[in-house]
Amino acid sequence: MAFEAYDEYEQGEIVRKWLRQNGVSIIVGIAIGLVGIFGWQQWRNHQARHQAEAGQLYQQLQTIVALGAWEQAGQLTSRLQQDYADSPSAVFASSELAQHEAQAKQLDKAEAALNWAESHAGDPALKALMQLNLARVQLAAAKPADALVTVGRVQGGLYAALGEELRGDVLVKLNRLDDARKAYQAALAAGGENAPQRDALQMKLDDLAVAGKQGA
Repeated sequence: MAFEAYDEYEQGEIVRKWLRQNGVSIIVGIAIGLVGIFGWQQWRNHQARHQAEAGQLYQQLQTIVALGAWEQAGQLTSRLQQDYADSPSAVFASSELAQHEAQAKQLDKAEAALNWAESHAGDPALKALMQLNLARVQLAAAKPADALVTVGRVQGGLYAALGEELRGDVLVKLNRLDDARKAYQAALAAGGENAPQRDALQMKLDDLAVAGKQGA
């Protein structure tokens, strides 16, 4: 019993000595940990508010677009780009503005808007969608070489079939018919039997076959 009591006493002294030597460090460490946790929560709350504000502005944009007030839509899109550049709402707003500009034959402006959207899209699927839209605008602007580079950045996934089809369209413009045929065939394979664009793809392949015979 004496030995056990002594052992416990020694252990207690060791603990007390260690606490005296390291107590301040422990308290500081705990304080830093609490500040870190609090800071992380504050940051998350700020991000949530930030994204919610961006979403509200995007809803306002939808209303403005429905009214056809494109000057106001452009101003609101600029605000989203400047103040909420890290939000999907800003990316969608830029894409919608680009669509309007493309329809108005303002292809340089549409290309600029989609370049911004692509560079600020964080989600891979969203980035791929912006890349497809950008390549389409570049193709419409008679920039097939640029469009080929852009479509080359598209990372398969949900848009594999659309990407390959667009690649085929670009290659046709570049008069690379054999490569275009391969791209269309890849699009058919990626889309599967029930792909909605399957008939259109087959028509494009048939057109290439006719062009090949005529050029032979």
